[in-house]
Amino acid sequence: MAEYKNIYFIGIGGIGMSAIARFYNTLGYKVSGYDKTPSAITAALESEGIGVHFDDRPDLVPADVEGTLVIVTPAIPEDLGELVFVRERGYRILKRSRILGEITEGRRCLAVAGTHGKTTTSTLTAHILTESGWGCSAFLGGISVNYGTNLLVSQGDTVVAEADEFDRSFLQLHPEISVITAMDADHLDIYGDLLHVKEAFKAYASQVRGTVIAKYGIDITPADTAAEVKTYHYNAPEADFYAVNPHPDGLGHFTFDLAYPGGMIENVRCGVPGWVNVENSVAAAAICLTYGVPPEAVRKAIGTFRGVKRRLEIHLNTPVLSYIDDYAHHPKELATAISSIRDIFPGRKLTAVFQPHLYTRTRDFAAEFAEALSGVDKLILLDIYPAREEPIPGVTSQIIYDRVTAPEKVLLKKEELMDYLEKEPVDVLVTFGAGNVDRYIEPITEMLRKRL
Repeated sequence: MAEYKNIYFIGIGGIGMSAIARFYNTLGYKVSGYDKTPSAITAALESEGIGVHFDDRPDLVPADVEGTLVIVTPAIPEDLGELVFVRERGYRILKRSRILGEITEGRRCLAVAGTHGKTTTSTLTAHILTESGWGCSAFLGGISVNYGTNLLVSQGDTVVAEADEFDRSFLQLHPEISVITAMDADHLDIYGDLLHVKEAFKAYASQVRGTVIAKYGIDITPADTAAEVKTYHYNAPEADFYAVNPHPDGLGHFTFDLAYPGGMIENVRCGVPGWVNVENSVAAAAICLTYGVPPEAVRKAIGTFRGVKRRLEIHLNTPVLSYIDDYAHHPKELATAISSIRDIFPGRKLTAVFQPHLYTRTRDFAAEFAEALSGVDKLILLDIYPAREEPIPGVTSQIIYDRVTAPEKVLLKKEELMDYLEKEPVDVLVTFGAGNVDRYIEPITEMLRKRL
């Protein structure tokens, strides 16, 4: 990297791209980039001295071709003017996944892969290492509430990374230890079917050098990797790592004993509510215990973990009015989140706002989305957030809506949401989605506060 003075990002506002941008900024490179729309992340990058613009402006790409490395995200359309420009001019261009592979090469990489649970588990892993005094650098897929960022930087050689299966990005990583949380069908626009998803995960497992820690029941075996294979689970005693007697308090925070190959860690309390965070805690603990972090340090750090923004993030919580936001955008994530929210707020009416993400995902999983969303008392379904995709004829939110069997349901355009909620009686409200539904978090929170 010594030959480069400038690092230019096309799609700098993405959660993974912004972490890498911050990393190179801390190393003293001149970092800048383009993104389609302003966001809290781009505002934070600008406050850190990183130049960001929002118009497709090839003239703003650094002119020094030899001294500039361009990093791109797969979400960028092929015909974007800036992307066409850097290709025609001969800039060195790397995908985000490739540069993350280069950053982690030669370091002790601890990674979390899986179609669900990556971000919370990797963030908690980084928190345990940081709190224990071990220290780590970390490239996270969400904003840590404890640290207010998606990047941690340490002088040591330990690095925590989220191993993303999208576009087979995780095949750029060769971790020392990796958890694999799930291998469900997703990104079928890339993989085609579940068989190819599983093949990619097995290929990834084969690249792990030390220990693979797979969720119990996942089809990863010693035949797939030269690494040692261990398992974890929420509470299955057949697993190597599992929770014993997990039970919630009145606020939905679970306490449990953690069984692991070296014995038992008693009285572990999750710092964030919801049963799903017991499973995430077991997975993160499994990585850290395998790495050598002392059991008592693991127990304490799990208790001080405050979670990740947009992962069961509680913005308002009273006995009569509560509001949660969650990033869930896959049917299994939705089902898990809804189940956890039911545990936290038993007996209360649950109203969910869901913004589907991608036309292909909506097409491929319409029935599964409907089944998961039928678990709420009232569904407010928004139109599809397209992200990188063009519309597909016949694919709209209607194909989910028609199958939903929740007691109440309504189909709205995103622009109609706030006016609708102004008149809607709410007990427990949750917003779900990976698109731009997060832009409504602050207005919804303020609106609901006025009702108290």
